[in-house]
Amino acid sequence: MSKNPKLPTIRQFLDRFPDDDSCLDHLMETRYGKRHTCAKCGKEANFHRVKSRRCYECDFCGYQIYPTAGTPFENTRTPLRDWFHVMFMFCASRNGVSAKEVQRTIGVTYKTAWRMCNLIRQYMGYVDGEGPLGGKGGGIVEVDKAFFGGHDKRGEDDKAVVIGATERGGETITMVIPGRTRRHVMPAIFKWVKPGSRVATDEARVFGELSELGYRHGTINHRAGEYVNGDVHTNTIESFWSHVKRSLAGTYVTVSPKWLQTYLWEFEFRQNLRKQPHLMLELLLQAFPRPVSKGKEEAA
Repeated sequence: MSKNPKLPTIRQFLDRFPDDDSCLDHLMETRYGKRHTCAKCGKEANFHRVKSRRCYECDFCGYQIYPTAGTPFENTRTPLRDWFHVMFMFCASRNGVSAKEVQRTIGVTYKTAWRMCNLIRQYMGYVDGEGPLGGKGGGIVEVDKAFFGGHDKRGEDDKAVVIGATERGGETITMVIPGRTRRHVMPAIFKWVKPGSRVATDEARVFGELSELGYRHGTINHRAGEYVNGDVHTNTIESFWSHVKRSLAGTYVTVSPKWLQTYLWEFEFRQNLRKQPHLMLELLLQAFPRPVSKGKEEAA
């Protein structure tokens, strides 16, 4: 077996999910299993498919389960196979998937395509999570700010501020923050990076207190042309920023600050699974939360 299995091909994907029924069966088996204890009658029961509806029914009492409840597919008229196909596109792409591309590929309206992409990006963020980085036995954590956007119509600075952290050999986490000052930056670091971690940053004053707050802090001076000082550098996180900015400009052209975080979640997801591409689609198809109260999303 290959040490780095690849993402399934489009042919393998289509063979696995040839129609809506196969997609719904997958959701049912993944979230509940075809046989489990019925929530209404309390008996260990088989659940059979109800024709013309996206639900399964208890053999004993007729209690119905909707496998799409609590997923991005709830309250949607778009075929499940199209949803699965678009998730495959997101996993197979390196630079992102635009709503226009989805519109052309599956033949939906632009509004529906945009909504599908938006919900999938949010779901990728949910699946990826935000685990803690570093620690005394962990790798060096590189922390850096990035600025997305430009100037508004009046020529005023309209950039969104993003703080990012990546553990060498580990995961990357990003967050859109309301400002570039210490009171905006430091809470993100406290949230993500374990005390006692080795942290590498540039010379920005906003990071100046890290040593006093229990972190082993090293800096490099970009202004002096310094980019590496022993094992202290921020090349990993800066490479990630560079890839994201190129991809946003090339694939999405412009991104609203309101939705910037969802795009960052998309790139985080692929970045964190880049060495295990075969898991990308599997995680999206298996990590659905158990049903909660019905959402308010309008049907696609």
